Amino acid sequence: MKTKKIALYTSVAAIVLAAGATTLAIQTGEPAKSSAPVASTGEAGPAITIYKSPNCSCCQSWAEHLDANGFETSIVETDNLNEVKQTHGVPREMASCHTALIGDLVIEGHVPANDIVAYLENPEFNTIGLSVPGMPHGTPGMETGRKDDYQVIAFSADGQQRVFREHKDF
Repeated sequence: MKTKKIALYTSVAAIVLAAGATTLAIQTGEPAKSSAPVASTGEAGPAITIYKSPNCSCCQSWAEHLDANGFETSIVETDNLNEVKQTHGVPREMASCHTALIGDLVIEGHVPANDIVAYLENPEFNTIGLSVPGMPHGTPGMETGRKDDYQVIAFSADGQQRVFREHKDF
């Protein structure tokens, strides 16, 4: 677990440094050097622990989506997901079929990898997690041929929620 935390902190530090260098380059009027996505650098991306039911294939497909997008996944199969959700402050209306953790950040349901990366690059104060409530068709892991519009919701410990990203007509 200590190695995973170090990997997470290293990834976040790299993102912060890249953002700072880009900001400095913009302010000085010099072109910023392009930075390659985490997945293509050969370095491990953010470590994420996924808590899922042993019998859920869509959760496995979501984990594979994260793997394909550079995340370092670890799966914990459990028959007591409600306890995991309660322990990490997932509001009932944000619940989905699996719960994942990147450090203290909760990822609930079929949140796309690029939305997670975007959040990690610019975390919001007092937010404890991101969620795609329910199991909308067309989300990563729920590719059924049908594509529903859906929202990625940022939620806080005090119950506040806001739309982080919307996926429509995709």
